Formats: sequence, structure tokens, C-alpha cells
Amino acid sequence: MSAPSLILASSSRYRRELLQRLRLSFESISPDLDESPLPGEAPADLARRLALAKAQAVASIHPDAVVIGSDQVADLDGQAIGKPGTHERATAQLRQMSGRRVVFQTAVAVVRRDTGYQRCELAAVAVEFRALADEQIERYLRLEQPYDCAGSAKCETLGIALLAAIHSDDPTALVGLPLIRTSMMLREAGIDPLGASLTDTA
Repeated sequence: MSAPSLILASSSRYRRELLQRLRLSFESISPDLDESPLPGEAPADLARRLALAKAQAVASIHPDAVVIGSDQVADLDGQAIGKPGTHERATAQLRQMSGRRVVFQTAVAVVRRDTGYQRCELAAVAVEFRALADEQIERYLRLEQPYDCAGSAKCETLGIALLAAIHSDDPTALVGLPLIRTSMMLREAGIDPLGASLTDTA
């Protein structure tokens, strides 16, 4: 029996690049969702809700497929910090996080409607930011322009120089998709990254 098709419910190039590490054939479909937080919603709850909603939205259209949804919310003392979008907001975010501990709440959900499989996991990554001078923040933002990243920092490139430490049990979670948890759920849903569904890498 052939493996089901795999869909990433995201338009994020970061998540696409991460999922490609598993060498699986997949397509990306962006769900059309309102990602606004609910009143009083905690950052971890927001990440879980949106990850599952993204996967469910795409799975409702493709019930025979295994669908991955993911979401990330930066959590500073219970305050959700999203994507800055502009240089000014990114500057304000990094000033706010300077010298502090931020938890990046990254949730991943896998849904397969035809079998009834549904699971959502949270991978929390605690990040300690160095004390940052304004000129360091400005130089970083001008070089990297991380305006599409929650928390205004790309740890996989120059943003690592902003940090003092990272604490995580699922290393790729900080970039946007926790691959350890994703691999586990894919196996449960019927796609084994080390099984017959591997794409040819020759």
C-alpha cells in the first residue's frame, strides 16, 4: 500500500526548508486563517490553536493526505511577541528582549482525516538574549532584515550572535518546525521518513 500524500499547511520558506531535511515529497498549501489571538489567550495556547487550525483547514480539503500545521509565538513573560513587519517594530522588540529570557512556543500538528488521526505537540525553546547596545541592534537589522520572524531574530544565521544560550529538546523548533516531534507524528500517521516514502536522493 502506497504512503499517503504529504502537505505542509504553510507558505513559510523556513518551514519548507526544514521539512525538506526529511527528504519527503510534499506540497505546500497556505491556509487562509485569522491568526489574531483570543482575549487573554496565552502564547503557548495561541501557538497550539493555530497549528492545529492550519492543519485542519487544509485537511478538510484534502482528507486523504497527511497535513502538517505549525505556528510559533515568542513569549516574553506571558506577552505574545509576533512578527515585527517593520524596522521600527523590530528595533523595539530587540530592545525589549535585550538581556532577557524569551520562550519561543513552537507548536506542530499533524492531521489525517481519512483515518481520524490528529495530534498536536508543543516544543518550547528558551532563549537567553545578550545585553544588546542600540548600535548592535541597528547593525543586525540592517544586515539581516528579519522582519518576517517572530522576535526579530534568525538564529540559523547572524541572529545567533544576539544570543547567550538556547535550551531545547527539539533543536529545529526555534527556526519554526520541530522535526523530532514532526517525524514522530508522521510515523504515527502513516509516513515514515526512513521508510518506503523516502524520495530518491541519488
